[in-house]
Amino acid sequence: MDQVRRERFINLDGKSILVTGGTGSFGHAFVEAVTRSATPARLVVLSRDEMKHEEMQRLFPPADFPYMRFFIGDVRDFERLKMAMVNIDYVVHAAAQKIVPMAEYNPFECIHTNIIGMENVVRAALQSGVQKVIALSTDKAASPINLYGATKLASDKICIAANHLSGENGAIFSVVRYGNVLNSRGSVVPFFRNLIETGERVLPVTDDRMTRFWITLPQAVEFVLSSLEIMRGGELFVPKIPTVKILDLVSALGDSLEHKIVGVRPGEKLHEAMITTDEARYTLDFEDRYIVEPNINLYHRHSFTDDGGVRVPEDFHYSSETNTDVLSVEQLRTLLS
Repeated sequence: MDQVRRERFINLDGKSILVTGGTGSFGHAFVEAVTRSATPARLVVLSRDEMKHEEMQRLFPPADFPYMRFFIGDVRDFERLKMAMVNIDYVVHAAAQKIVPMAEYNPFECIHTNIIGMENVVRAALQSGVQKVIALSTDKAASPINLYGATKLASDKICIAANHLSGENGAIFSVVRYGNVLNSRGSVVPFFRNLIETGERVLPVTDDRMTRFWITLPQAVEFVLSSLEIMRGGELFVPKIPTVKILDLVSALGDSLEHKIVGVRPGEKLHEAMITTDEARYTLDFEDRYIVEPNINLYHRHSFTDDGGVRVPEDFHYSSETNTDVLSVEQLRTLLS
């Protein structure tokens, strides 16, 4: 087994952790995982939605989780971020505007949250003495054709470049890039299920050739926690996850369901990539993940080749279209159940 694979994740006992966008799907799953496995000094949830804060606080009441903190705040607000990061050890940056058509129609809002928000996270972390920052990204940041993907690519670059500002012994910054999250808010499965519950038997499909990378929320959280443990600064961590074909998903949701083609939405791809050929020259292959190392390493941090990483071929390309790990209809039914 490769050394980079961990049977247990970073020890968060006694640590102070901030998760931005913490009332979202990932934030809920992250908090649940941390509260099950550790007793942190503080676990700070930052989000701008007070109603979601109220709902989440009922699930994690102060009597049972005295270390929980709920901060109303926005990553656009640098001063609020800096206040939230006081005495914080680790930051998991999950806040984003990520619905592709919404971003196409509201570009300034997407830029302010995804790009300026990432800059604010970096500046606040550098000024607050944070040890580690790991940012969540998306397969749409690889060869982006929509604004959301372009803003996340810029966000990733800002996060990785922050290592040049922190100094040799300062905070370290890395990025996790993964695909669609099963059952997350705004994703296709809840959308399809809502239609089925209202009696629809014909589901709208943008294109019957479409494929996507797919990861479950527990897998996403585990991957972030393991990456948080091993990060050295400047890496982009990519999990090895399966592909889902859109028509197989329709079949898995019900034997009697049919589909109709409604056309590709603005900014939508037929297939997604998580590692491009241009990134291959910096990419190492492990049993459970790929690690794209930084192309600028000012502080001579050790390469993950020391941990058994193998360089991928120069023409390597990790795409949902060519991925050999494809979920069958039966496997999808098991996951969906």
